Amino acid sequence: MASYSLKINGKVKEVIADDDTPLLWVLRDELNLVGTKYGCGIGQCGACTVHVDGVALRSCSVTAFSLKDAEITTIEGLADEKLNPVQEAWKELDVPQCGYCQAGQIMTATSFLKQNPTPSKNDIRNAMHGNICRCASYNRIEKAVALAAKKMS
Repeated sequence: MASYSLKINGKVKEVIADDDTPLLWVLRDELNLVGTKYGCGIGQCGACTVHVDGVALRSCSVTAFSLKDAEITTIEGLADEKLNPVQEAWKELDVPQCGYCQAGQIMTATSFLKQNPTPSKNDIRNAMHGNICRCASYNRIEKAVALAAKKMS
């Protein structure tokens, strides 16, 4: 076990974990940031998506130790006092059914819209295709990403 610091949601957190522990488990088990979900464990479903230096990344596929010098943002740190435009759109359109995948969906959408603030329908579909929703809320997710883009412009 090693002790090291991670910058998560704007705060430095001390963690004790093996060097090969995935970020997902450090977030959930060490820091009690349980908004980031375990889905598949192999980076294929998107439930565990967080931002690392502003870029969407699957937290199950990268070690926490390798991110010692990075800025990590989880769903808990995405908004301050009020919801960000993506969260507002999700709420306005009542996107979630079970809600399990939604943190990962929102984190992917937020990172995508920072890179492409005026996406086409195809752009949205391509950006979101790697996030699996077992409830098949894809149409509402797509509409919410488009609405969030309008809110951000």
